[in-house]
Amino acid sequence: MPVEDIIARVDAIYHDLQFTEVRRWLDAEPGRKAIGYLPTYVPREIIHAAGMLPVGILGGAGQLEIIRGDAYFQSYICQMPRSTIELALTGRLDFLSGFLFPSICDVIRNLSGIWKILYPEKYSRYFDPPQNYDPAVGGHYYSDELRTLVRDMGQIAGRTITDADLRASIAAYNDNRRALGELGSLRETEPWRVPAHEAYLVVRAGTVLPVGEHTLLLREYVAAARAAKRQKRDQTRVVTVGSFCEQPPLGLIKTLELAGCYVVWDDTQLGQHWFENDLPTTGDPIEALSTAFLRDSAPSASRYEPEVEKGTQLVQLVKRKRAEGVIFAAPSFCDPALLDQPMLQRALDGTQVPWTAFKYAENLGQFQVIREQAGTFADSVKLWSEP
Repeated sequence: MPVEDIIARVDAIYHDLQFTEVRRWLDAEPGRKAIGYLPTYVPREIIHAAGMLPVGILGGAGQLEIIRGDAYFQSYICQMPRSTIELALTGRLDFLSGFLFPSICDVIRNLSGIWKILYPEKYSRYFDPPQNYDPAVGGHYYSDELRTLVRDMGQIAGRTITDADLRASIAAYNDNRRALGELGSLRETEPWRVPAHEAYLVVRAGTVLPVGEHTLLLREYVAAARAAKRQKRDQTRVVTVGSFCEQPPLGLIKTLELAGCYVVWDDTQLGQHWFENDLPTTGDPIEALSTAFLRDSAPSASRYEPEVEKGTQLVQLVKRKRAEGVIFAAPSFCDPALLDQPMLQRALDGTQVPWTAFKYAENLGQFQVIREQAGTFADSVKLWSEP
């Protein structure tokens, strides 16, 4: 399939606030169910093992006029929870049989409470990971949480989830992560072949597609991108940080490219590549999921990082991706990202990695100021960095 056709499909998925792909999957067989989740991380393997479809809800993508959602939250918080409420109250999420709210911040904790008030008849759970990373303490707690989730998902699906089901799901998501890794490798080695907005759309399609279908899509895109004739440009290689929850507008991602940046890594949709290596498909699958969270999780402002100086992992990532600079792009009022930012910046300053920073909202419509800032940053890196 030509790359243009693939992008046309995933662009349509991005702009579809009716979740047509999900509804089509549900209608294909009687009794199918879908479970919604917010970023950043939930164990989608457990939902999949129950025969249900995990559906990522990432807000309104700036396409939704928020009216009712503003009645539930104060104005000085990020945009995404309000647009999620708007999606729900306008009937766009009625197909969901349950919802998982991962531990991201106090706002998402409050959103989970609002959800229980609005939809008392539907399953809703605030999914709280451990803050103690000792396997005998936090690992034990987290394994219990995962087993509770296995029980709950089985009850919703009307079936018992076996260890074999979980291992099969872990294998399916391992393959998906490998496909994501293939895309990431191409972005790193030949970023001109993978525009950042295309990579974003292809990855985001995985929030609504069945995991196997998304894995095929990723590999089709990588093959098509390799085959496409695209001109290499003298652009600045950057890493973007801070967009792990509320997603940036698609126009903002395109703006960074137009400003002269190759985005070789970003933390948008971080939950889809939360684990950095394959999980074991033998032994106790619950322990495999628990241990992976404790030992092999991606760094995030919403994740406690014991015994690691803040910023160390970002510096290592910049070196590994051969990035020339870092762009901090955080949503307005995002406490985790904005509180982390000074510590990350200090770590970059200590290793003389240049950076710049700005804030956005998912409904941001004007990008000229950001384009000028990012363009100036890219030019200064090229002009003043050591060869």
